[in-house]
Amino acid sequence: MDLNWLSIAEANKGLKEKKFSAEELTRSCLDQIKATEKLNTVITLTEDHALKGARAADAAGFDHVLSGIPCGIKDIFNVKGFKATNGSRMLETYVSPYESTATGRLWRDGAVMLGKMNMDDCACGTTNESSYFGPVQNPWNAEYVPGGSSGGSAAAVAAGQMPFALGTDTGGSIRLPSSLCGVVGLKVTYGRVSRYGVIAMASSWDTIGPITRTVEDAAIVLQSMAGHDRFDATTPDIVVPDYSANLGKDLAGLKIGIPKEYFGEGVDEEIRDIVMEAVKEYEKMGAVIKEVSLPMTKYGVAVYYVTMPAEFSTNMSRYDGVRFGHKPEAETDNLLDYYKHSRGEGFGDEIKRRIMIGTFSLSAGYADAYYKQAQRARTLICRDFDEAYKEVDVLLAPVAATQTFKLGEKTNDPLALYLADALTIPACAAGLPSVSLPCGFAKNGMPVGMQIMGPQFREDLILQVAGAYEQVTDWHKQRPSI
Repeated sequence: MDLNWLSIAEANKGLKEKKFSAEELTRSCLDQIKATEKLNTVITLTEDHALKGARAADAAGFDHVLSGIPCGIKDIFNVKGFKATNGSRMLETYVSPYESTATGRLWRDGAVMLGKMNMDDCACGTTNESSYFGPVQNPWNAEYVPGGSSGGSAAAVAAGQMPFALGTDTGGSIRLPSSLCGVVGLKVTYGRVSRYGVIAMASSWDTIGPITRTVEDAAIVLQSMAGHDRFDATTPDIVVPDYSANLGKDLAGLKIGIPKEYFGEGVDEEIRDIVMEAVKEYEKMGAVIKEVSLPMTKYGVAVYYVTMPAEFSTNMSRYDGVRFGHKPEAETDNLLDYYKHSRGEGFGDEIKRRIMIGTFSLSAGYADAYYKQAQRARTLICRDFDEAYKEVDVLLAPVAATQTFKLGEKTNDPLALYLADALTIPACAAGLPSVSLPCGFAKNGMPVGMQIMGPQFREDLILQVAGAYEQVTDWHKQRPSI
């Protein structure tokens, strides 16, 4: 049995039936990580810790579906006793003294950490090329980007290194790499999963979610992490539903909206055709397809790249090289020079660019013209979605407007990289859940993904819709020939 390609549900079944042990499953995943090391998915491999956890799971039994299941954790999460580099030189040597809520809940349910996954520097990027630890390669073709900023997590799941990994989605950082790597990625409603212990990027945008091989697995991992947390005031104390309960239910009469702005100018024709083929599958299942309009979509990128850098620059101000962060190599005579050298050496070019944009947009005389205006536009994006959900149950659209491109192809074109998030940003602006799932391959052999977006806290609904498509197609079963 090829253990490292099992889904969570399949692995749990095999463990319960004693077809293999958690230690054997973990060793299989570790072997795959080493065999595909060139992909550069892992920053810190935690082999001894993983094997110890697997043996503990074997001894305790498999009462929870995640017991003994190996996983990877994006290196933006604090896991007590392990490095949390944030993909940056700034935190290259930082070891976390505490545990994030999301990972703590996974360990409570028996999951086993294989390692901390590669990511863009401070989660700033759409290609995983800005990482201080080097770019991640796409398992489907090593010449192509895996997407970012959770590129290490998505590439690892796609390469059979682990059944699931955690990522974060601020402007598309779970869905974009999941789409480009041909796996499932779930961006949750803002506040559905606690951000406590996750290194902040843009605090009113950041969300946590799983990257998996199947929709069922995404439901399983979310079930473990979701819910109120007293350490995060943005997590509402509301009921966490059974996210697997509706999987397999038919879609007859369900209304699926097709936002015309997501299929119009700037969207690659081949991607449009592939996603529209998926729409036809939903029609066969009895869903009602209706075109809708989200006119404020065109302002999404502009809103994001004003408000996000503003929050980001504020969050980055804590890195001074004194309490924690990079200790400068240069000799300094005063504190101001110390700060300059610490941040100058510790932050990469993209981080400095976003800090400058954010600081400028918040500065005296400009905050009203830029930041406050962008926040007003963000409210209008939210209203677009509110109106759309009066007509339909969910929305269906491409994840990326353009096809996967090669490593280094757009490194010197930051605007092109910013535009890569054009179709993922709006759901983030409105704090809505969205799941990316594979729906085909382009002529260049690279995966193409679509996203299902739903109303706030309706992860159960979008997972039902995504799962129905997965049941009648086999795109999620395809494997790269790495």
